[in-house]
Amino acid sequence: MVAQRLRVLIVGDFSASKVGNASVAEQLAVKLSAAGDVVHTTSAKTSRLARVTGMIIDTARFRQTVDVGIVDVYAGRGFLWAEWTTAILKSANKPVIHVLRSGSLPDFAAAQPERVRRLFAASDSVVALSGYLSESMSAYGTISEVIPNPIEVANYPFKRRSPVRPKIVWLRTFNRQYNPALAPRVLAELPAVLGTTPFSDSVQLTMYGADQRDGSLESTVAAARELGVSERLHIPGAVAKSEVPERLAEGDIFINTTDVDNVPISVVEAMACGLCVVSTDVGGMRYLIANGVDGLLVPRDDARAMASAIGRLLTDAELAERLSTNARLKAESFDWTTVLPQWRDHIAKVTARHVRR
Repeated sequence: MVAQRLRVLIVGDFSASKVGNASVAEQLAVKLSAAGDVVHTTSAKTSRLARVTGMIIDTARFRQTVDVGIVDVYAGRGFLWAEWTTAILKSANKPVIHVLRSGSLPDFAAAQPERVRRLFAASDSVVALSGYLSESMSAYGTISEVIPNPIEVANYPFKRRSPVRPKIVWLRTFNRQYNPALAPRVLAELPAVLGTTPFSDSVQLTMYGADQRDGSLESTVAAARELGVSERLHIPGAVAKSEVPERLAEGDIFINTTDVDNVPISVVEAMACGLCVVSTDVGGMRYLIANGVDGLLVPRDDARAMASAIGRLLTDAELAERLSTNARLKAESFDWTTVLPQWRDHIAKVTARHVRR
């Protein structure tokens, strides 16, 4: 790990901690501070307008006192504050590290390639959180590093799943791009897949997540009602980050129904706990999950394929045990003890290179 003390500004959405779910950017700030670095962050405002305003004001305030700025990059409106804060930092001749965080960035870049190229041209380093984003975004500029989203693996007690119980967990924000309404459709397909096995009447699905208020939660509830699976579906609401390991431990199978994704932390958390993961094969998921090795991948929005994968896990204890064991091993590579040194070394390298110019 680097020895020098770093002075860093991290620009991102720090509002998640208000509801007990600290983002990776927030955790990075805490880890860097604990390592002795001086870290400023922006913004923790819950209102989008107030948050963006705070980012602009804070970036202007700290630009002369930091050595480097780390700016999170999202698609859509989030791309705007990356552009604005980058311009402020560059006006003070400060190096900027851009962190590509959104699984929808490739689609955004394809629609607005010149904006993305301009941002990359202003960057001193572009960090991708997955091989997927590195590969899909490299057409717009140089990707300097791939540094994955980390977790505290020790916080996730491991239990080897074999045999697997018919207890399924889904954990994500209720948002259309995560396709939560696929989950009750999967439940409805399971009786036909399982036939007369002992599991056919005892499958339970619990879906944890905050409501994005885009209608996806209502669509999920309506689908469950229409398909007659409401009694087997439980939706308790959002869960605090500190409670995630306990909630995951209640299940043996984790399903990821998303239509668009990068490398979601929720899936890594499930793998760390040893759950058998079944995910749609979209975005960066195949960069995280080796199909048949540490999880199962199925086509996007295919309820029968996902139900069939769940059926395999329930009836093949050897497969379940292999996936569960290998999932934990994969998750251990995402531990902060591995990722934090990568971040500190990279920040120091970018800062030193800028000074030498």
